[in-house]
Amino acid sequence: MEFVKTMHNELTKIDLQKMQEELNYRRITLRPQLLEEVKVARGFGDLSENFEYKAAKQEKNKNESRIRYLENMIKTARVIEDHSAADTVGLYDKVTIWLEEDEEEETWQVVTTVRQDVSHGLISKESPMGSALLGKKVGERFYVQVNKNFGYYAQIRSIEKGQDDGSAELNRY
Repeated sequence: MEFVKTMHNELTKIDLQKMQEELNYRRITLRPQLLEEVKVARGFGDLSENFEYKAAKQEKNKNESRIRYLENMIKTARVIEDHSAADTVGLYDKVTIWLEEDEEEETWQVVTTVRQDVSHGLISKESPMGSALLGKKVGERFYVQVNKNFGYYAQIRSIEKGQDDGSAELNRY
């Protein structure tokens, strides 16, 4: 028999605030607009060949899906805060690391999973690199286990303490 663990999303207070704001917008403002668009497009005639109707219906369904996602994330959230020491890597800190194998530096900011955006230097605290960084100090060498067969060594060059100022946007999906 397999044991099933209840999933809780570790989110900051600002994550939850941003999600609630988006949820309110989608319920109160966007939902009525999209319902009206579906109604108007339905009036354009034969539904089997009505592109406007299909597009409006698709947008309405995407909004409803996002609403369900946000409701579930909020309902299952566990609020977390950063309690890292001044000299260790914590949530929202910017960290410059030296990748030994590649002989190059990279700078990452550790964020919650719902705000990760690798193309802008934001990595999830749950990613291989993010979880390896947490709690480390400047000068510390550590191993990043990417998967069962691959990993690499890195060293922390600098830590710039940060905080959740709300500037990192929520992921769309």
